[in-house]
Amino acid sequence: MTKSIPYGRQSISQDDIDAVIGVMKSDWLTQGPATEGFEKAVAGYCGANYAVAVNSATSALHIACLASGLSPGDTLWTSPNTFVASANCALYCGASVDFVDIDSLTCNLSSALLEKKLSDAQKNGTVPKVVVPVHFAGHPCEMAAIGELSKRYGFSVIEDASHAIGASYRGEPVGACTFSDMAVFSFHPVKIVTTGEGGMVLTNRKDLYEKLCRLRSHGITRDPSHMAAEPAGPWYYEQVELGYNYRMTDIQAALGTSQLQRLNEFVSRRNALAARYSEKLRDLPLQLPANHPDCYPAWHLYVVRLQLTHMTPSHREVFEALRSAGIQVNLHYIPVHMQPFYRARGFNIGDFPHAEQYCREAITLPLYYDLSEADQDYVIGQLRRIVA
Repeated sequence: MTKSIPYGRQSISQDDIDAVIGVMKSDWLTQGPATEGFEKAVAGYCGANYAVAVNSATSALHIACLASGLSPGDTLWTSPNTFVASANCALYCGASVDFVDIDSLTCNLSSALLEKKLSDAQKNGTVPKVVVPVHFAGHPCEMAAIGELSKRYGFSVIEDASHAIGASYRGEPVGACTFSDMAVFSFHPVKIVTTGEGGMVLTNRKDLYEKLCRLRSHGITRDPSHMAAEPAGPWYYEQVELGYNYRMTDIQAALGTSQLQRLNEFVSRRNALAARYSEKLRDLPLQLPANHPDCYPAWHLYVVRLQLTHMTPSHREVFEALRSAGIQVNLHYIPVHMQPFYRARGFNIGDFPHAEQYCREAITLPLYYDLSEADQDYVIGQLRRIVA
């Protein structure tokens, strides 16, 4: 039998199944009490005042940008080492996008390069309206430095924490929004916890919360304080802005609430597997993931960088050899500015050299809660055979 080890996958328990069946037997299937319960549970876990569940993290990023006031004529800055949604959310709002290169060790947006770019931007009047730091692979960015820069230069901060639920920064859970206006989680099946598809925006500001709630549901309100007219009766509602149908279902929320009960267990196991990789791979010609001392990572991904000058096979040859051995390695990510769509918008190869160099060397190894030590040893053995 051919072995097949994915780079990531969900872990579904009988409790998860029972939770979904319970909703299926209830009076609510779409957004309802289970969604509200899930929001409260995530906000409570993270220490945030408010949470708004939606149908994907992409939708969450979109409405977070809208809630921040991002609009045509504005610019959003993010990391080039991310999934395209972190940049596309600006374009959905009619705004422009630019990038800040990564730190070569953490692979997160570099706070030092951000500070330099902001200083230059202030001189020519191009300071961004929004900055989206991405907690790549579940490792939080240097949020204290980014938060201080946001105060100095007057931009909003939306944390793309799609990889990082269960992580912490300086002892506080990611999602607490201590150094940001909003934070976004993803509940895709390869993430730490799943709702099938789904996302969430967290914030401590009531004004943002109320706007996010309207934006996810057609821009409609039933709150008289936000209406243009006196309610004509208990049936009355008003559309007060252009919104979207980004609602999460109670079916998804029930799964998420059940999964959340195992979040600490999920993250602990991922940390143990990551530590095991780092111990067993340390003698190979690889740059292993760095962990900032301020951070307890969620370890959504374990990414190694090939030291190609110290090995015979090329990046592609290592990747394809691992795939041929049944190890479904991946590449996270091709820098966004290198995509044809963004090249057509004026970006060029060479614009963000640290992210580009990373892409030429990176391989994502399997890492998920149910990965057995035997399968992990198989991955390690095959990688050793190929690169040693």
